[in-house]
Formats: sequence, structure tokens, C-alpha cells
Amino acid sequence: MDKAKIIEVIKKNILANLEDVKEEDIVPEKSMKDYGADSLDIIEVVSCSMRELNIKIPRSELTDIKNIDELANKFMQNIKG
Repeated sequence: MDKAKIIEVIKKNILANLEDVKEEDIVPEKSMKDYGADSLDIIEVVSCSMRELNIKIPRSELTDIKNIDELANKFMQNIKG
């Protein structure tokens, strides 16, 4: 799976969990907080995305992630195959 597909999964979950966000407004260089997400929203987006991508990453490894692009990179590192 390539990074663009991973970003699409993250975008889909952002749209499903955050109100008043349009798909065309989501850019990888921004954080979910830039779209009004609180910590629970972020956990939900990350959890749903990991479930969909069939990966598990300890929360401790996600604490330094600053934006959607970095999250996609971390997911890429953990995808098998």
C-alpha cells in the first residue's frame, strides 16, 4: 500500500469523526487539531485508521507526530507486505 492510499484512509476517518470539515480542505501538512479535533477525536481517527489498515502501533510511538503526513509515514513503517 502506498502513502497516498494511507492518507486517503486517514482523510476518510477525519471526515467521519469531525464536523464541518470538507475533504478538499484536508492537507497532509496540517494536524488534526487544525481541523478542530480534540484529543478524543484524534484517538478515534487514529484507531479507526489503524483498524482499517490492519496495523497496531503503541500509543507511545504516536506522541511525537505533528501532522497527517507524519502519521501516514508512521503507518507506512508498520504495514506488513
